Amino acid sequence: MLVLFACAAAWAGCASKTGTLPDEGGKNADDTPVTREQVREEFRHAWNGYKQYAWGHDELKPLSKGYKDWYQEPLLMTPVDALDTMIIMGLTAEAREDKELIVSSLSFDQDMEVLHFELCIRLLGGLLSAYELDGDQRLLDLAVDLADRMIPVFDSPTGMPYRMVNLKTGKASGAVSGPAQVGTYILEYGTLSRLTGNPVYYDRAKRALTALYERRSQIGLVGSAIDVNRGWWLVGDSSVGGGIDSYYEYLLKGSLLFNDPDLMAMWEGSISAINAHLADDSAAGLWYGHAGMNSGRRTAATFGALDAFFPAALALGGDLGRAARLEDSCYRMWTLAGIEPEMMDYRKMKVVFGPYPLRPEIIESAYYLYHYTGDDKYRRMGYVFFNSTVKYCRTEAGYAALADVRAKAKSDAMPSYFLAETLKYYYLLFAEPGEFNFDNVIFNTEAHPLFKNR
Repeated sequence: MLVLFACAAAWAGCASKTGTLPDEGGKNADDTPVTREQVREEFRHAWNGYKQYAWGHDELKPLSKGYKDWYQEPLLMTPVDALDTMIIMGLTAEAREDKELIVSSLSFDQDMEVLHFELCIRLLGGLLSAYELDGDQRLLDLAVDLADRMIPVFDSPTGMPYRMVNLKTGKASGAVSGPAQVGTYILEYGTLSRLTGNPVYYDRAKRALTALYERRSQIGLVGSAIDVNRGWWLVGDSSVGGGIDSYYEYLLKGSLLFNDPDLMAMWEGSISAINAHLADDSAAGLWYGHAGMNSGRRTAATFGALDAFFPAALALGGDLGRAARLEDSCYRMWTLAGIEPEMMDYRKMKVVFGPYPLRPEIIESAYYLYHYTGDDKYRRMGYVFFNSTVKYCRTEAGYAALADVRAKAKSDAMPSYFLAETLKYYYLLFAEPGEFNFDNVIFNTEAHPLFKNR
C-alpha cells in the first residue's frame, strides 16, 4: 500500500507550545489526553457495528441496529468513504475486506437518479484516494465508470452542473442549485484527468467554477441559490456556511493541487470580499455571519458546524491570525452546550438549531492549525471534542448523531462521513509529528487525501 506515512519537514521542526483555551462555556470540558490508538479503537467499534448490522448497505442505523440505503440500490457509501481511513490508520485486515466488498459488489449500472454532489465527494473522491493509496486498478476503473455516468450534469447552457443525474441514462435534472453543488468538483474530476490523461474531466469542472465566479456580485460575493440554465441568482443570502462553503474551499484547494493560477486569482478575489463583508469582528471574537450578496449588509449573526471548516481554509491560505481567532470562536460554540450545535447565534451566544450529526469540520480546523503552528492548544481542543463525542454519541453498535445537543437525545444515524472525516481528522490530530505527510496531499471536502505532483 502506497501509504502517506513519511516525515514531513514542516512538522519535524515544530516545538510544542501551550496556547490558552478560551474559557467561555468550557469550564466543565473534558480535556483528558487522547491517543491515536484510542481513535483507532473507536473506528473499529463503529466499523464493526456497520459490519454486523449494515454490511453491503450505505449506512448503519446504530440505535435500531439496522441500515439505511440512500436509493433503491445500495452504493456502499460507508465502505467507500471509510477505505482510505483504514489505510491511513494501518488497519490492513479491515481495509482488505472492505476493498473486496467494494470491487466485488459495487455497480453504478443502476437506473436511478442520484445527487451528483454527494456521489462526487464521497464515492468518486473515496475511490480515487483509495486507488492512490493502494494502487489497485479496479478502484480506478470504478472511479472512471462513475465519472462517465455523472458527467452529463455539466451539459447546461452555462456549464454549471445540474444537481441530479440518472446513472443509467445520463439524464440530468435539478436546475436550481447552490454554489457548493456547482463548484465542488475540481479536486475529484481534476485528479481523474491527471490519472487517466483525459482533460475533459478537469475542463468541465473548471468551467463550472469559472461560470459561478463570473456571476459574483459587484462587491465579490455569491448568493445561496442560482438557476444553472439562466445563470440567475434566486437567493442572495451570502455566507461561508452550508450550501456555499465548499465552493470557496475548492477554489483554494484546486489552485494548490493543480498549481492553477486562475483558481488562485478567484480565491484571492473571494477571500478579500469575504473578509470585507462577512467577517464580524468584535470584542466577543471573530465570527463570519450572513450578508446580502449585493449590499454586504449583515442579515444574520448565525454560525454553525459547517462554517467551522473556515479556520482550516484560512490557515491553508496563509492567514493564521484569522484562522486562530476563528477556531477560538468555534471552540466556544462547541462548549456552549457541551458539544457542537448545528447552528448558533453568536451575538446572543445561544443555540438556535440543536442537532449534532457527527460533523468533522471543527476537528479538521484544529488539525490544520496544529500542523501549521505546532501549538499543543489545538490538540487539547481535540481532546475536548473527542471526549464529548464518545460521552454523548457512542452506542453499543457504533456512534449516533444527536437530535439536539441541549437534551443530548440521540438520533438513529451514523453518516458515512463520520468514518471518512471525523475519525480520520481525530487520528491525524493525535498522530506523531511527521507521521503523515500533510504537505504532499490536498484533502477533498470529504477528507479524502489526493496527491500532489504524482
